[in-house]
Amino acid sequence: MDEDRFNMEVRKFLKMVGITSQREIENVVRAAEAAGALKGKDKLAAKMTLSIPELGFSHGMDGSIEI
Repeated sequence: MDEDRFNMEVRKFLKMVGITSQREIENVVRAAEAAGALKGKDKLAAKMTLSIPELGFSHGMDGSIEI
């Protein structure tokens, strides 16, 4: 395995995930706000799951997003 290439591919994947995830979160929160669904909320629970099915790998992370 070419370690440098592998490292760059992982970074490229994570950059795509981060940018796409941020955009989707912003869109859904703005839509919920416009619909009046966020009244009285200052924090949203969030969960992310990373999986690599071919390796039988799954890792979940829980957190919160302050709004």
